[in-house]
Amino acid sequence: MRKIYIQEVEFVAHTLAKETVAWNEPIPPFDTRFPGVLEGCLATPFGAFSRHPFYPGLTGKAAMLFYLLIKNHPFQNGNKRIAVVALLFFLLKNKKWIRVDSVEFYNFARWVAESNPKLKNETAAAIKKFIDTYLTDT
Repeated sequence: MRKIYIQEVEFVAHTLAKETVAWNEPIPPFDTRFPGVLEGCLATPFGAFSRHPFYPGLTGKAAMLFYLLIKNHPFQNGNKRIAVVALLFFLLKNKKWIRVDSVEFYNFARWVAESNPKLKNETAAAIKKFIDTYLTDT
């Protein structure tokens, strides 16, 4: 399974979200992100203990990546947009894609952003189900 790295978030997800996902709130420059937060968002989905992954499978890791990029706010603005593009890029690196209406995808990202942090596991399970529902091969 291919991971997503900070350089890819900067050059792919951040840039694409900034340039192609139109919104009335601009995405600030990449170097204004909060130190260490993005790195944690990218590392956590791949964590394991005694060779047992905390988030098994591609969609388990993708769900946690999406959740953390939205809920941990590594950027001053544009976290949902960057999370959507980063998720798509991560899946593409692993020869998968999500075929879903853009309005439904945006509304789902908003729902994740508004979710209760005390329900992290339940929200992550809902994200995994969402990804599994719309996941296709490239």
